[in-house]
Amino acid sequence: MVYQQKPWLKLYDPRVSENVCVKHESLYDFLEGAVKRFGDKSAFTFYGKVFSFTETKIIVDRLASSLHKQGFKKGDRVAIMLPNSPHYIFTLFAIFRLGGIAVQVNPMYVEREIAYVLDDSGAKFMVALDAFYPKVKRVQSDTTLKRVIVVSFGEERQELGEGDHYFEEVLQGVIDVPAVEIDPHEDVAVLQYTGGTTGVPKGVMLTHYNLLANFNQVCDFIYNTCENMPESFKMITVLPMFHVYGLSSVALCGIREGANQIVLPRFDVKEVVETINREKPFLFAGVPTMYFALNSQPELIKDSWLDKMWYVGSGGAPLPVEQAKTFEKLTGATLFDGYGLSEAAPTVAFNPPFVPRKYGSIGIPVPSTVVRIVRETEDGEYIDVPVGESGELIVSGPQVMKGYWNRPKDTEEVLKDGWLFTGDIAKMDEDGYFYILDRQKDMIIASGYNVYPREVEEVLYMLEGVEEAIVIGVPDTYRGETVKAFIKPKQGYTLSMDKIIQFAMDNLAPYKAPKEVEILAELPKSSVGKLLRRVLRDEEISKVKA
Repeated sequence: MVYQQKPWLKLYDPRVSENVCVKHESLYDFLEGAVKRFGDKSAFTFYGKVFSFTETKIIVDRLASSLHKQGFKKGDRVAIMLPNSPHYIFTLFAIFRLGGIAVQVNPMYVEREIAYVLDDSGAKFMVALDAFYPKVKRVQSDTTLKRVIVVSFGEERQELGEGDHYFEEVLQGVIDVPAVEIDPHEDVAVLQYTGGTTGVPKGVMLTHYNLLANFNQVCDFIYNTCENMPESFKMITVLPMFHVYGLSSVALCGIREGANQIVLPRFDVKEVVETINREKPFLFAGVPTMYFALNSQPELIKDSWLDKMWYVGSGGAPLPVEQAKTFEKLTGATLFDGYGLSEAAPTVAFNPPFVPRKYGSIGIPVPSTVVRIVRETEDGEYIDVPVGESGELIVSGPQVMKGYWNRPKDTEEVLKDGWLFTGDIAKMDEDGYFYILDRQKDMIIASGYNVYPREVEEVLYMLEGVEEAIVIGVPDTYRGETVKAFIKPKQGYTLSMDKIIQFAMDNLAPYKAPKEVEILAELPKSSVGKLLRRVLRDEEISKVKA
């Protein structure tokens, strides 16, 4: 019962409560509260264009009114395929106001992946960047999609299909939005697609309460303990909002605290450093590969503003200790690591600024969260392992998802008796700090993105001439892991590495496509003929270590 006693609480700052306080009934209610508090303060700055909190709400309400007039009703889904921009926030909160569900679509998705998410979610509306519009239209006939709202950052306009409009066009007219009752514990706000052993992405159902709880948990750890937080402060929002880490831990936290978010659509080392030096932000959050990129340009970061920020955090993938030390040596800043997953909206634990940081640790659980390390007995029961021993990390807290969209069996596999089984192997030390050691799941984390081998293998099997395929993650000093495929060709077929890689690039988002391919006469199998991914993974890890 040691985990149930929450030994990490002794590390909590007195200004951080053991339990999170959620003050709002819905995410739109939360936005209204922020507007009342911050009014004409700058909320978002996007390449010189500034939107105040008040202006943000006006645009949100106009978009919600337009969607309502087009027949949108509570429970309907709207897909969003945008890079970071204020338009992302406008769209999200318009959906939340109507009681709809935002479907997160990765802008790197190829047509096959876009079609799958649209079809699986049943989205009737979509807000997409103009550059993605042709791809969306090519798959529309195979989906439930009815109308597309197009966002353009330039002056050029392409001709749109019937029923489709540019973002600015739909904001016209009198605001008319019906009152919608939200049950924050039951009503889904976001579908965050993630992969799985079945080879197809699953929609993680995050309720209004899941997200409200989680960004408050994060904010309590970071902001409640700052004695000198400026009344008006800036933060860099470059983590992608299409992933719940960037959405919850950055964008929504920024709204809660009244920050002026300097929004960047993509991570470019020079642009980010120049922006940091010019804007002098209060904090910065990134994924490990962003810090690897920063480390690769020491002359650019050694005299930057990075060491003057209140908090610099990393998440989304394991942070190598040596990379963290290199960053700190170059900048003088302290880099804090953390841990989460889409199914937990996403944050479970991280290193807050008020505790001594331990290299290699993901930190301590956030408020209202219990983390246990367990092992399964021969009888199928799960028991806690002693402190310092390894086992599967399981989580209980208000941020844990409602389940997977239309997938009750998959939900039952990971949600058991109120606990989320993460599939990650971890341990807790005597002080209450947690450490991730390995993964039970075959998931690959490449540049902070989750890649599920089965999905990549399914695509490779579509290539004529492939008899067997195994995909693994190979340790990579830059990406964390690189996707590698092992292929056994069918008899009589000749396959080249370049052909296989190109086929994968044509059918998968770039971060999922294998960067390495090895063609073998035979792939390892068990006595019953099951392909053994772990054998190849262990061999590759041994090569890297050697």
